[in-house]
Amino acid sequence: MMKYRSEIDGLRAFAVVPVVLFHAGFTGLSGGFIGVDIFFVISGYLISSIILGELEKGTFTLTSFYERRARRILPALFFVLLVCLPFAWIYLFPSELIDFGKSLIAVPLFSSNFLFWQSSGYFAQDSESITLLHTWSLAVEEQFYVFFPLIMMVLWRFGTKVLFFFLAVIGVMSLAYTEIGWRNYPDANFFLIFSRAWELLIGVAVAFYLIFKRPSISLLTSQILSLIGLLAVVGSIVFLDKSYPFPSLYALIPTLGAAFIIAFCRSGTIVHSLLSNRVIVGIGLISYSTYLWHLPLFVYAKMILDEPSLPIMALLASLSLLLGFISWRFVEKPFRDKNNYTRKQIFIASLVGSFVFILIGASLVYMQGAEFRYE
Repeated sequence: MMKYRSEIDGLRAFAVVPVVLFHAGFTGLSGGFIGVDIFFVISGYLISSIILGELEKGTFTLTSFYERRARRILPALFFVLLVCLPFAWIYLFPSELIDFGKSLIAVPLFSSNFLFWQSSGYFAQDSESITLLHTWSLAVEEQFYVFFPLIMMVLWRFGTKVLFFFLAVIGVMSLAYTEIGWRNYPDANFFLIFSRAWELLIGVAVAFYLIFKRPSISLLTSQILSLIGLLAVVGSIVFLDKSYPFPSLYALIPTLGAAFIIAFCRSGTIVHSLLSNRVIVGIGLISYSTYLWHLPLFVYAKMILDEPSLPIMALLASLSLLLGFISWRFVEKPFRDKNNYTRKQIFIASLVGSFVFILIGASLVYMQGAEFRYE
């Protein structure tokens, strides 16, 4: 079983808080959107570490892999979608409700990144009214994990060097595609898996390094390298902004920063002490649910209050943390406990829940956004 690293949860806090504050309108964190890029690196590291460990033991199966993904992703996601429904019905205009219905179809199918690529840019003004825009990143991750475990299983038999070389080639091709993408099709470049895979693969590379190549390095070296990583992450959050092409080579700064933290942070380093702080770790633990909650809160607050002040947005940001804790404690944790729900129950609930939201979404589109609400 993979050893728990509290500093990884701490790093999650450094990913989610900037995203939330960026969407809340805090100008001092103009690069807060890079929190998603940090999440990609973390996810790539954690998932590949688990898969590599199980492949070494001969215990890896696709069934168990997708069961873990379903337990981790779907319960909190479905809960947030359910709560959003009445607000969407009350506050969205017909055209907006149609778009919301399309989102409800796309989100359970993990294809919302394709939907938003076709309909709106991430930084566009009208994107501020899209309730589920942030689910594009979940779609990218899940699309990656359709193919990634299959590649790992097939190439594992040829040895770790062949496997790593193949993944490295894919990563370099993805990064090269990103550089072409931001110049020619920036929206597709932002939303689609082709220009994001390399960020997840940086996390995968760290897993290979720590499992198969980890050299003995001094505490001083760990101090320096992990601090460089933290400075790269914090510097990206403060100094980057939406005027920079993204993702692009600029995204190497926060992603490699996150990689340095994961690879070199250890007990006794300043970065480990900071990221292992109980409050920071606590925020990291609820980061997924907080991420799910924050944007719907902001979108509906702007509809209800027209132009909410920054203090109100700060209050809503705090509320997203509270809702994140509630979701983590009463939704995420129970469903991740295998003693509460069997694999069969998880898969059935996932299929039924997905079907229900797709059906509701299709109904909203079919009803043309329920114009009769205004009659």
